[in-house]
Amino acid sequence: MERLGPGLAMLALALALMALMWVGWRRRLRRQSGIAAPLAVPSAPGRERYRCAGQYVVTTTAGDWLDRVAVHGLGLRTGADAVVTDAGLVFERSGAPSVFVPRADLADVRLESGMAGKFVEKDGLVVVGWQLGDAAVDTGFRPRYAEEKNALVATIEDLMDPAHDADQGKSVQ
Repeated sequence: MERLGPGLAMLALALALMALMWVGWRRRLRRQSGIAAPLAVPSAPGRERYRCAGQYVVTTTAGDWLDRVAVHGLGLRTGADAVVTDAGLVFERSGAPSVFVPRADLADVRLESGMAGKFVEKDGLVVVGWQLGDAAVDTGFRPRYAEEKNALVATIEDLMDPAHDADQGKSVQ
């Protein structure tokens, strides 16, 4: 009986903390309601330039690696494939809608050590900066195999370089 009081107090504290987290998440969703939904993956995205399996980490507001974008499922961590096509970058997520980043919306790509609850070794995450409607965002992806991160970054950089397509006689989309 003497343990019942502290046990109930701990249960009440845990329930209060979960309620506060739920309220915070709901407020975040309401605050971010103006952020546009990602575009649908085109039916013909063009040639597949590179694909690697890994984990879609999160999308955050650009420059603020802790401000998770909660709307449109962009804040959910899932297993995914990163697929670079002629039309842009697609994160084919397991159990969540794919996230398509059109080629024209890509701003930068870099390697980072962490963002919004996922921290790894130095330069272990591929972070893609892009424009989602009026909002500048960063999306993190962790390739399953470390040797794939540099190839993914190089392919995305190549996709963002209009001179590369002009050299090959392709039209830039």
